[in-house]
Amino acid sequence: MFRGFSQLFNKDNKDLRKRIYLTLFCLGIFCLGTTITIPWASVVYEELGFLEIFNLMSGGGLKNFSIFALGVSPYITASIITQILQMGIIPYFSDLKEQGYVGRQKMNKITRYIGILFAFLQAYVLCIFYLKSAGAFAMLKTAVVMTAGTAFCLWMGDQITNKGIGNGQSMLIMAGILESMPAIFTGAFQGFITSGNYASWLGITLFAVFIIVYLLIIIGIIWVQLAERRIPIQHANRTATAYGGEQSFLPIKINSAGVMPVIFASILTTVPATIAGIVGNERVINFINNYIVYTSPTGFLIYAILIIFFGYFYTYLTLDPEEMSKNLNNSGGYIPGIRPGSDTTQYISKSIGKLTLVGSIFLIVLAAIPVLFSAIFKLGNNVSIGGTGILIVVGVAIEAYKQIESSLISRSYRFKSKKLK
Repeated sequence: MFRGFSQLFNKDNKDLRKRIYLTLFCLGIFCLGTTITIPWASVVYEELGFLEIFNLMSGGGLKNFSIFALGVSPYITASIITQILQMGIIPYFSDLKEQGYVGRQKMNKITRYIGILFAFLQAYVLCIFYLKSAGAFAMLKTAVVMTAGTAFCLWMGDQITNKGIGNGQSMLIMAGILESMPAIFTGAFQGFITSGNYASWLGITLFAVFIIVYLLIIIGIIWVQLAERRIPIQHANRTATAYGGEQSFLPIKINSAGVMPVIFASILTTVPATIAGIVGNERVINFINNYIVYTSPTGFLIYAILIIFFGYFYTYLTLDPEEMSKNLNNSGGYIPGIRPGSDTTQYISKSIGKLTLVGSIFLIVLAAIPVLFSAIFKLGNNVSIGGTGILIVVGVAIEAYKQIESSLISRSYRFKSKKLK
C-alpha cells in the first residue's frame, strides 16, 4: 500500500497529483463554506432532532445556517426519484435510460434541475421552521442563498468527478461528516467522563469501549466493501494449463452497491421531516421523532428496510445479469455445470441477490451498534447518527483509494511497456 502511494511522487504521475490536489482544494472550500453563516440568519441552538442527519452531512452547516447548509442532500433525493422513474414508471425516463451516454447526460441535467428545486423547497421550509422571528423577505433571501450554495456544491462535485478523485457528490458528503466527527466523539467524552453520570474509572472504561466499537465498525465496513465471491469461469478456447494454469473468475462483491444504499436511506428518512416542517403541526413532529427517526425502534426498522431496498435497487441498476451472461457467452466463457443463456443469467442473478442480502444485513448491523450504544448509555442523538456517518466515510474513502490504486497500476504497466519497447 505505502509502496504504491510512494509512486504518487514520481515525475510521471504529475497529472494524478493534480487531480488529488484539485479534490483536496474543493473539499477545503466546502469545509470553509460550512462555517460561513448567512449574515441575516440566526444560529440554531436547540437540538435538531430528526434533521441531525442533514447537519451531519453538511459538516454542522445546518445549525450555523451556513451557505452550504444543505450540501448535496437535495441532489441525492432527486437522483433517487429519477432512478425510480426510469423503472418503466414514465416512458420518457425509460427511453433516456436506453439511449446510453447521451441519455445519461440528459438525465443528469434533469436530476440537477430537480435537485435545485428541492433545495429551494427544503431551504424555505427550514427557514419557516427555525427563523420564525424573521420576515418573509429575509426567509426568501436565506432560501435563495442556501439554494445557490447547493448549486455551487453540485458544480464542485462535478469538478471532483471529472477532474479529481472519486465520486464528487459522495466526497463532499464524506467531507461534511468528517468535519462533524470531532463533535460526535466530544459528545461521547462528555457523556461518559465529564457529565458525572459515571464513576471516573467506569466512564473512562466505557469511553474506551466506545472507541473500540467504532474501530471494529471501520474494520467491518472495510471487510464488507472488499469481500467478493469469485464464480469460476471456463473458456472453451483455452486448455486447463493455458496461461500458467490460472483459472478465470467472475468476481461479484458482497456489497456491489457500495455506500450508496446507506446514503440513499439516510437522505430519504429526512423527507418526512421536510413534510413536517411544511405542516408545522406539533403532533406530526412528535410522531416523526417517536416513530420515523431511525434512532427509534420503528424508525430503525424502516431505515433497515430502505438499506435492503436500495442495496438491491442500486446493485441491479449497475449489474445486469443478462448483460453479464451475454458478455460471458461472447467471450467464449461459461460457468462449469451451468448451461449458457437463461440458466447462466438466472444463476448470476441468484448469486448477486444472495450476496446483496448478506451485505445489506451486515451494513444494518454495523449501523445498529452505535444506535444501541447511545440508547443504552443515554448519549446524544448525534452520537448514534455518527455510526451511519462512519459507514459513509469509510465506504467513500475505500472507493477513492481503489481509484487511485487502479490508476497507479495502469500507469505502472504503461511505463513498463514503454521501457520494453
